[in-house]
Parts: sequence; structure tokens; C-alpha cells
Amino acid sequence: MKYFFIALLTSITFAQQTKSVNFLKIYGQVTLDPTEKSISGTAGFWFDVLKPTDTIKIDAQNMTVGEAELNEKAIAVTNNGKQLLFVYPFKKGKNFLTFSYKAVPKQALYFVGSEKDNNLQIWTQGQGRYTSNWFPSFDDVNEKAIFNLTVVFDSKYRVISNGLLQPKVVNNGKTYWNYTMRKPMSSYLLLLSIGKFDKKTEYSNSKIPLEMYFEPKDAPYFEPTYRDSKLIFDFLESEIGVSYPWKIYRQVPVRDFLYAGMENTSATLFSTRYVVDSTGYADRSYTNVNAHELAHQWFGDLITAQTGQHHWLQEGFATYYALLAEKKIYGDDYFYAKLYESEQQLKYASRTDTIPVLNAKASSLTFYQKGAWALFVLHHNIGDKAFRKAVKSYLKKHSFQTVTTTDFFDEIKKVSAYDVAAFSKTWLESTVFNTAQANALLQENKAMQLQFEVDQLKDKPLAEKYDFFKKVLQSDVFYTVKEAVVRQLKDEKWVDKKELFELALQTNSIPVRQTVASVLSQIPPDFRVQYESLLTDKSYQTQEIALYNLWNNFPEKDFVYLDQSKNWMGFNDYNLKTLWLSLALSTPNYATDKAVLMAQLIQYSSPNYEATTRQNALQKLIAFHLANDTVLINLVNATTHHMWQFSKFGRDAIRILLKNPMMKTAFERILPQLNEKEQLQLNRLLKE
Repeated sequence: MKYFFIALLTSITFAQQTKSVNFLKIYGQVTLDPTEKSISGTAGFWFDVLKPTDTIKIDAQNMTVGEAELNEKAIAVTNNGKQLLFVYPFKKGKNFLTFSYKAVPKQALYFVGSEKDNNLQIWTQGQGRYTSNWFPSFDDVNEKAIFNLTVVFDSKYRVISNGLLQPKVVNNGKTYWNYTMRKPMSSYLLLLSIGKFDKKTEYSNSKIPLEMYFEPKDAPYFEPTYRDSKLIFDFLESEIGVSYPWKIYRQVPVRDFLYAGMENTSATLFSTRYVVDSTGYADRSYTNVNAHELAHQWFGDLITAQTGQHHWLQEGFATYYALLAEKKIYGDDYFYAKLYESEQQLKYASRTDTIPVLNAKASSLTFYQKGAWALFVLHHNIGDKAFRKAVKSYLKKHSFQTVTTTDFFDEIKKVSAYDVAAFSKTWLESTVFNTAQANALLQENKAMQLQFEVDQLKDKPLAEKYDFFKKVLQSDVFYTVKEAVVRQLKDEKWVDKKELFELALQTNSIPVRQTVASVLSQIPPDFRVQYESLLTDKSYQTQEIALYNLWNNFPEKDFVYLDQSKNWMGFNDYNLKTLWLSLALSTPNYATDKAVLMAQLIQYSSPNYEATTRQNALQKLIAFHLANDTVLINLVNATTHHMWQFSKFGRDAIRILLKNPMMKTAFERILPQLNEKEQLQLNRLLKE
């Protein structure tokens, strides 16, 4: 409740400020120090005072601020650690405020790797983290301004920010990268990314440069990673009906990113887990994230939800338009299968999730998936022509502004007599998922009709549905229906289902075969040869499941499986390599150099690698009882990582290990070897 009050007070304070002060343009020149993990520079603010006021506030988290000038005259500044307050009898008219600052951000600006190890990357994440941690700005999304940023950094690196790059200046081994915007945006969309990147550029049908970045070592993965990027851009620009709002679009993969991806005005940062080869593309395609973040350039960047209550106007729209883009690429069956998948998730969640879409505290599933479902229903019910016309009018009318759900509904009312009030009550204000309406829409697709037939047979004896299942597996119906058949067979007797499993493998569908691999963890001896064929599937995920299950089921063939997979690496998180090392170390008499193998596996768990690789290695080291003091130190280090998913994994894993008295002693033994931050985390866990 205290947090809510503070957030509300902040919102009210800024709402009051925006009525009296209009910030027009913001300029910054910044320098970053990777050793100190600090940023420093100067910031300049051009603004109009609309009506007299005595205080202007700028968000600045834990910053040290130097002398400030207002219209080239000194002005006092009060720094409370969260905001800078400029107290002065401001009168109506134009003003320019400038000051220097320095910060060592605790969040929003991240330093990954190091110059010494030649793997330094620096990147920002403003949404939910606040740009005001690294640049004086505004946490309130309603305060929009034109941002121009000059970044001074070592010339060996490439610097990326928002907008158009002006001619660079090189001086003393430092490059001055000057980026300029022409239209206003919210502060959370300000971007900074630094690393040793190469790039390739394509052009959209509308002549927008599409810059796609990659680390030099990942050049072989460029095509599968960015596959269909131009198609997605051209499709969304045409489908939305409003020209792309900015002059350039960039995409940059960064290491240890907090999320799958994040749209920033004119640029997207995304996780390196989506940097894949053609085999990895089968399981970990960037396509959906690519389309989702690009859609945000309109829904989120061009127009921004006024408050958290209307967050679905960003995430629901981006999710829905990403699905439409995937429909363009993969077809109608894929589109409906994804809607069906989210329907199942929403139905299950609605049993306990009591927060509707139009609530700032709604879950991500609600904002994203239920928001997308609402748009699908609306689109279907008012028709494509009316929907497209309303969306186009909504975007054009509110360009570079903040919006509410009412703003969107106003445009729907202009093109249709559809009852938006009833629609809102059902889809946006109710926590219940309207299964009946959703199912009726889904069954307009023939593959979904079969999907529902399969679902209705869930509790029927296998004998009653056997012939139908056989027919489905032998048909050309979309693969998700066949996956549903295989999942229903999980608990049936092997002798009764063997033929159906053989047919499932014969589909040669990677997802269907992967479902067989997952469902059949106990492999019957008479199916071993067929199951072994999964080891050669073009899917790193299938190979991982199959290798472990075969190794676990047929110890007499361990050496054969390990020899076959000894050079596998897998995704860029080394999922196959870490599994192979774990199995090799756990197989008696397989390797004579086990100390070398152990050192290699432990190395993957160290801070020298990305969090996903480290977690893969740590999970296997713990699961196979291979943890020594170095492993425990690496595990404690995980609890201090900036990625909350990885730090949570570290804490949860330690809690489980501490249930063993011997492990508790081991953790106490390594305490003196830890740094102060690590000691703090471990001591907390030891005292729980």
C-alpha cells in the first residue's frame, strides 16, 4: 500500500507539472566508464513554461549533480536522491536548463563482460527500470520530448542509440556518436547499446533502412536469426495502414538481456538466445519477438498508454499484430493454433487470476494474451475494413501522444455500431475467459475443428478413439493436432499404442517427433531403434531430450550414444555440450580424462559465460551430484546477477541444497572466498 501511495503521488505530481511546463527537447552528451560502471556528462532541457510555477522536477536516481544554469545563469538545484528540484520563480516563456551529472546505476544501465576479456557490452533497459537511473529524465510516460544524444566512447566499439546517426567525430581514440530524433517520445524509450558489432542493412518497401546487428563471431547465424525481418516490416506497415513513424529501424542482440526483447524508439534490443543457426531456428525462432517488438514502434512508441490501466493498448496490440505477421509467414493453421494455445493458458489462469485487463496490476498473460484475444474478437466482429480504418484513425489522431482505452473505442464507434461497452465488460473488465465465444471463433478453422474433436476424446478408452487417432496421424492436418494425439497416449499401455507412436515418428514433423521424445521417457526395448532416430532430428531440443532418455534407459549402449554426441554443442547456451559433459562424467569407465571434463563443465557455470549457459551447467552439475566448492561459489555468484530469473534460480537451488546438513557445512566453508555482495546473499539464505 505504501508503494502504491508513492507511485500515485509521483503520478499526480507529474500530472501537475505537465500542465504548467512543456518539455520540448532534451540533449545529452555522456561518457561511460566500464571500470567504474559509471556514466557522466551534461544534460540540457529546452522547455516552455505554460503558466507561472516555482518548482521544476526532473527524475534522477542516485545521481551526483554539478552546477546548473538556467538561460546561462546559475540556478540552485536540490537533489533528494530521486529527483532534481529547481526552485525559481519561473514565468511564462521559453527556457533552457543545463547541468552536469554522474551516476553509478543500480539498474536500467548494464555493463556485461569486460574490456580485458574483449567481450564488453553496455546496454539499457528503460521500461519498468526507469531511464532516470542513467540519464536525467522523466519516469512519467506522459512527459514526451525530442531526445538527442551524443555518446563518447572508445573507437574500437560501436555505439547505438535512437534516431539518425549524424557524422561521427574521432578524437584521441574516442568517437563522438551523435544521434538525433525529430519527434517526441517517452523517456523509458531512450536507448543506449555499445559493443563490438557488425551490421547488415536492408531497405523496406517504403525505403526505411533496416539495420540488423550481430557480433562478428555470429556472422554465420545472421540469416536464420533475422529470417523474414523485411517481410515482417513490410507486412506490419501495410497491415497497420500507418507509415512507420521513424526514419530508421535497428535490431541489436545483447548478452544477458533481461527479457526476450524490448522496443525502444526506432530500435529493438533482444536477447542473444535468439541468435540461432538453421537447426536452432526450429525451436527458438526470433520471428515472434521480432514482430512483437516492431509492432510496438506504433503501439507503445508512436502512441503510449497513459497509465498502467491501459497497458493492453501496447502489449495486447503488439501480441495480436505479431500473430498476424506470423499468420502471413506460417499460415492460418499456425495462427489459430497459437490462439488456441493462449486460450488454454487463459482458461487455466482464470481459476485463480482475479485481475482483469483494465487494471494496472494485471498479469503479463492477461495484458498480452487476453489483450490479443480481445482484439481478435473485435476484429472479427466489426470486420476487417472497419477494424483497419479505426486503428489507422486512432494512430493518426493520437500520434506522439498518450492514450486511453476510451480513445481507441471512440474510433471504433465511428466505423461501427458495435457495442463496445458490452465488449469491454466481457473481454477487458471481467476475469472470466469467454470460452464459448472463443471456441466458436476457433472452430472456423478446420484444423481447430479436429483439435476440439481430439480434446473431447480425452477421457475415452483408447479402443474407442484408436482408428480416429490413426487417421489423424496419417493425415496432413496441422502438427499441433497430432501433438495433442500423442500427449493423450502418454498413460496408455505400450502394446496398445505402439503403432500410433510409430506413425507419429513417420510424420517427419519436428514438433510431433519432439512430443514423442518428451512423452516417452521410459523407452520400451522394442522401440529403441525407432527412438534412436530422434538423435538425428534437426532440433537441438529434441536431441537433448532423446540423448538423455536413451542414456538413462539403455546403459548397455551408453558409450555408443556418448560417442555419437561428443561433438554436439547445441544452441548458443551449449545445452547439448553441458548435457554431454554431465553424462560422460556420470558414466563409469567412459572417459579417462574426467578431471578435464569436470573443469570444462564447471567453466560453463562461471561468470565468463552468459546466464543461460551458466544455468544450464549449474542445473546439470547439481542434478548429477557433481557440485564441488567452485560450483558452489559459482552458484552463489548467480544470486547477485542482474537477470532476476537467474538470480532466483541461484537462490532457489541453494535453498534446496541447504536442506542437506553436509551442503550447509560446504556453503559455510566457502564464505571467506566470496566478495561482500555474495557473502550478503549467502548469509541471508543460511539464516532462513
